[in-house]
Amino acid sequence: MSNSDLKSAEVDDYISAQSADVRKVLEELRSVIWKSAPYICELMNYNIPAFALVEGGKREKQIMIAGYKKHVGFYPHPDVIEEFKKQLSGFKYAKGSVQFPLNKPIPEELVAQMVKCRVAQLKQLIDTEQTTVASIAK
Repeated sequence: MSNSDLKSAEVDDYISAQSADVRKVLEELRSVIWKSAPYICELMNYNIPAFALVEGGKREKQIMIAGYKKHVGFYPHPDVIEEFKKQLSGFKYAKGSVQFPLNKPIPEELVAQMVKCRVAQLKQLIDTEQTTVASIAK
């Protein structure tokens, strides 16, 4: 299955409905996310683009992006934000989100690192869950 098979027409529609400035940044983020986690599945969640990092992944296992008038929101997960606080010092951020202003370049390498970090966190979580389930089954 190719990446184009996993991309969502609804996400395409969401992005194309944005202003040119927002559209450009959303496409950049989308591209970095795909390069960093090529086997994700796109969908719409909470009416914004989401990228499921594991098959059937709900909100806790997704990264989301959203367009606004003056910035683009990037929602990797609170644990990722906590881990990258020092690198995010030049941006407005909160518990689970980062705002990338439209008038500054996207920090592509930082976004890629954050996506890969969340993938690694989920892998560890899934391995732990499987170990716990296996232990209970004994």
